[in-house]
Amino acid sequence: MRYLLFLLPLTLYGQLFQASTARREITPKEPVPMWGYGSRHDMLSEGVMDPLYAVALVLRTGDQKLAIVGMDLGRAPAEGSLQRIRQRVKQQTGIENSFIAGSHTHHGPVMELTDKEGRGKGRFDATIRYYAQMEDAVVEAIVEANSKLAPARMATGSVQLPGFNVNRHTKLEPKPSDRELAVLRIDGLDGKPIVILANFAAHPTTLPDKTMKFSADWVGQMKNWVGAQAGAPVMFMQGASGDQSVNREKGGYKEYGEAIGAEVWKLAQSLQPEDVEKPTLILKEERFPFKARVDLSNPMVHGMYAKAFFPELIANFEDEYVGGVQPRLTVALLNGDIALVGASGEFFSNHAIRLKERARVKQLFFFGYCNGYHQYFPTIEAVAEGGYGADPTVSPVAVGAGEQLMNMALVWIYQMLGRIRQ
Repeated sequence: MRYLLFLLPLTLYGQLFQASTARREITPKEPVPMWGYGSRHDMLSEGVMDPLYAVALVLRTGDQKLAIVGMDLGRAPAEGSLQRIRQRVKQQTGIENSFIAGSHTHHGPVMELTDKEGRGKGRFDATIRYYAQMEDAVVEAIVEANSKLAPARMATGSVQLPGFNVNRHTKLEPKPSDRELAVLRIDGLDGKPIVILANFAAHPTTLPDKTMKFSADWVGQMKNWVGAQAGAPVMFMQGASGDQSVNREKGGYKEYGEAIGAEVWKLAQSLQPEDVEKPTLILKEERFPFKARVDLSNPMVHGMYAKAFFPELIANFEDEYVGGVQPRLTVALLNGDIALVGASGEFFSNHAIRLKERARVKQLFFFGYCNGYHQYFPTIEAVAEGGYGADPTVSPVAVGAGEQLMNMALVWIYQMLGRIRQ
């Protein structure tokens, strides 16, 4: 009998990898300012084209848990919201680690306002009410997913997807584009998909700025199409799309979304989820201070930005950047061969391309717009060339910050692999 009891944990070891998902709608219920285009200023939304959702995936590897949340928003929740979500999730589930990211749709609500005078209170109370609703929805999704955890199998894979994204920044050849479509497929022990997670880099900007209705853009169409085929929830995590636009030759938001959806489903079908014999999770997160290239405390600079966007928005950015720009880097190593890298901004594609080449893991997923938002992170050569996304007007962080963060991510990955002593 003692011998059988000793063998029991080994027999069940492959079932220590568990997963589950849940979804909540996060569409604002009231008219609020919309995110993504400065030309809108503080104009209020005028309805809904298609609903916005948050999809939560909870993974359990032995005693460790991780939450991954993909949201139909222009960016991750602002710092205050992020901390409230994480604190509530920890209290209710014990989950301390999370990747919470926006798809970068330009037809979601403004996320930067706060309940303070001159920063949203009084004039944009509907937006403040929305933040509480959004936070509740995200927490509920994670808590539900955690409550349904069940033994699972998983597989990852990727393909190069030419013709779907284009470099919108550089005029120099060759133009870098991260064309890797990466998919994480998780099945239950019955062989049915629990979730399909897709990771690609392309701005969800197929709809015009004058459309003042909420929409998940092509990402929502992709998720709907794949979900209908798979009969399972679909998540999207945006990549390093700071300089990556969609290829408009693929059509509008519906046509583009369904076209890339077909590629996601094709790849997902080719994957064969297997038992995870030794499930492990190692995670590290840190914020890094960098000098700012823009001084928003300067009245002339502040006034210029306030006119280009609107005063309450810029006042909150000024608060965020007191003492410099402090992006957050989150890195996880899953089961010893899958790296997840989350960064709080719009990273140019070469950052992700180079990191993937150097990391030498089975699969690396790069999540942009994750666990915060600190605007554009161009490469050094992009700053030297100049242009939108590389100039200080939308990239206040110090030159070279993106490279430093990617180097740190690489060091952490190799430390987690045991190839560099900590």
